[in-house]
Amino acid sequence: MADRGLPVPEGYAPKDDNSLPAYLAAVPAVAARLGGGPAGWRVREVGDGNLNLVFIVEGPAGGVAVKQALPYVRLVGESWPLPLSRAHFEQMALATQAKHAPGLVPAVLHYDETLALIVMELLHPHIIMRQGMIKAVRYPGFVNTITDFMARTLFHTSDLALPAAEKKAAIAAFCGNTALCKITEDLIFTEPYMVAENNRWTTPQLDNIAKEIREDGDLKVAVSRLKLKFLSEAQALLHGDLHTGSVMVTQDDTRVIDPEFAFYGPMGFDIGAVIANLLINYFSQDGHATPDDPRGAYQTWVLDCVEGCWNDFRGKFVALWQNGAAGDAYPPALFADAAGTEALKAEQEAYMDRLFQDSLSFAAAKMIRRILGLAHNIDLEWIEDADVRAACETRCLKLARDLMVNTANYRSIEGVTAAARAMRNGN
Repeated sequence: MADRGLPVPEGYAPKDDNSLPAYLAAVPAVAARLGGGPAGWRVREVGDGNLNLVFIVEGPAGGVAVKQALPYVRLVGESWPLPLSRAHFEQMALATQAKHAPGLVPAVLHYDETLALIVMELLHPHIIMRQGMIKAVRYPGFVNTITDFMARTLFHTSDLALPAAEKKAAIAAFCGNTALCKITEDLIFTEPYMVAENNRWTTPQLDNIAKEIREDGDLKVAVSRLKLKFLSEAQALLHGDLHTGSVMVTQDDTRVIDPEFAFYGPMGFDIGAVIANLLINYFSQDGHATPDDPRGAYQTWVLDCVEGCWNDFRGKFVALWQNGAAGDAYPPALFADAAGTEALKAEQEAYMDRLFQDSLSFAAAKMIRRILGLAHNIDLEWIEDADVRAACETRCLKLARDLMVNTANYRSIEGVTAAARAMRNGN
C-alpha cells in the first residue's frame, strides 16, 4: 500500500470503530485493562487534531486511548503525504519523557510499528486544557507541572547532563523525524511572512496587517535567524508542539501529550510555545467575555501563569544544573575551586538570560503563525464576531512583532506581561 509515492508497511490499514476492537482483543495487556470482550467495548473516534486518528476505547474494567498515524496530514487530506514514522518518534519521545518526568505523560501500553499505532493510558476525566481556558477555568497545578516537565526533559537530554557520545546517539535516534520538522520550518518560520497557499486569516479585517508583516524586512530577518537556530542548534530533546492543546488537565492533575514533533533542537522553542499560547489566550478572552461573564480576573490569572512558566522553569532548571550536572558541557571538575564556583554561577545566569531571549522570540513566531498561517487556535477561532476576533488577533500580532524584533528590550517576563496589558489597553 502506498500514498502518492510514500511507502507504507505491508499490512498497514487505518483502524475504525469496527476493526479496532478485534485488534485490541489480541493484545493481552490491553484486553485485560479493558475487561470483558470486544463485543462489550465502546469505541469512539475523537481526533480533532491536524494529523491523526484518535480513539477512546472503554470496557467494563477500564479504558485506553489509541492514536494511529495516517499517511497524510488529516487537516488537509491525501494531497499532503506524511510519513507514518512519526508514530515511532512519538513513542520514543514518550519513553524518554516518562524516564525524566515520571507521571507527567500518559503511559504507553502497546506500540505497533507496522500500523503506526500507539495504545496509551486513558486520561479521564481530563480535558484538553485549551478548551477549559476558553471557558475561563483555572488550573492551579498547571504552572508547577509544565515547568517540572520542561526543566526535567530539557535539562536531562542536554549536554549539561549527558556525556557527548550519549547525546550524539540520542540526536541520531531522532534525526529522521524530518517530515514533522519540515512542517514546523515552513508553517512557523517561512509561510506567514510571504504569499503562501496555506496561509489564512480573518479577512478583510486583517488584510492590512498581514500585508505589513509580509513586507517587514526586519521581521523577516529576525524570523530567519530563529529558523537557523531551529535547524542547527540541537540543545535538547524537544516536545516540538508544546501548547495548551497538548496538555490534558483536571483540577488535580496535568499531563503532556502528543510529542510526535519531537527532535533535538533549541530549548527556547518549547518554552516559547507555552508562553505564546498563554498570551494568545489572554488576548482572546476579550472575545469570550460577556456582561455576565467578564474575564478580567481570569486574564490576570493567565498572565500570572505566563510569569510563573518562565520564573519557575528558570529556578528549576538552574537547580538541576547545580545539583545534577554530569554532562561534558561545563564539567564539574573544571569549576570545583572557589573561583570556578563563582564563575559558573555567573555563567548559569548568563545562559538563562540567553535562553529567555530565545524563548520570547520563538513565542512571537508561534503567535504569528497561529493567526496568519495554516493551523489556528480555537481560543481565537471560536470568537464568533469577526471584528472582535480581528481586534484580539491584531493585539497578538503587534505584541509578537515587538517581541521578535525588539527582543533585547525585554529584560524580564514581567516586562512581557506589562507589554501585553498595555497592548490590550491600547497604550
